[in-house]
Amino acid sequence: MRYRTLGASDLKVSVISLGSWLTYGVGVEAAAGAACVKRAFDLGINFIDTANVYGRGAAETVLGDTLAGIPRDSYILATKVFGEMGPDDKGLSRAQIQKQLDASLKRLKVDYVDLYQCHRYDPATPLEETLEALTAAVHAGKVRYLGFSEWSPKNIQAALAATGVERFVSSQPQYSLLWRRPEKEVIPLCAANGISQIVWSPLAQGVLSGKYLPGAAPPSDARASSEAMSGHIKSWLRPDILEAVQALKPLAAEAGCSLAQFSLAWVLREPNVASAIVGASRPGQLDDNAAAADLNIDPALFARAEALVADLPARSA
Repeated sequence: MRYRTLGASDLKVSVISLGSWLTYGVGVEAAAGAACVKRAFDLGINFIDTANVYGRGAAETVLGDTLAGIPRDSYILATKVFGEMGPDDKGLSRAQIQKQLDASLKRLKVDYVDLYQCHRYDPATPLEETLEALTAAVHAGKVRYLGFSEWSPKNIQAALAATGVERFVSSQPQYSLLWRRPEKEVIPLCAANGISQIVWSPLAQGVLSGKYLPGAAPPSDARASSEAMSGHIKSWLRPDILEAVQALKPLAAEAGCSLAQFSLAWVLREPNVASAIVGASRPGQLDDNAAAADLNIDPALFARAEALVADLPARSA
């Protein structure tokens, strides 16, 4: 496993990290989730990402139970705030940040999180209020560093212009060989200001593993076949996308790796990406993904891969 510094922090995060969206406490039973976390540690993955809204606290609860008893300084833990946790519980107001952070810490069974992220931008709350509340959380020792997810360049610029507050060290965008939107503005802006990317969906919900074949039913054990986990993958299952992904397989073979490994290595070729978040419902899936950390692939193969998917019509986020 390799490690990269997360923005202007002292956190050294594994370039492959373990996520819990749609999995632990939602589509994957607790015992399987615990086995995945254990295997992640065995592979040198030290960075775990979750959010309060994943299963409305269920993912944090599973992780809290799993991590109990493990030395706190042996792993880096990130969670998020913004999503709806109840009828009147949503957003980035001072009251919500205070309430949701305390609830997350209780579920996770820890005194602090290493990274606390704004899951989305909150237009209903003044940015100054949000930044002041996050700064107070850092000063209280409940949070070490701050991040955001899917903020626009305008939002990021506004945060950078704020004074007297703690700085963001991470950005969490969707980014993959099939979704390159952050390259235009977000990555350059962040790279110039001490902010690293933590990438979600680097395998496009598993489509870039190549296991979904055009015109064929999804494998029975795949995310697309799960009622609990399939809702967000459907837009990736277009025939033109699946055909283009199959055309990538010979390039991965030429590189001597699986297509999933090739796709993760493509994401990690970007210096501003500190870590790529992968999901796992079985420990064995992590073995394949973690191996991508040590690959050294010819950039010419990546260029050929980019050309194969360049003309795909845009899809919605």
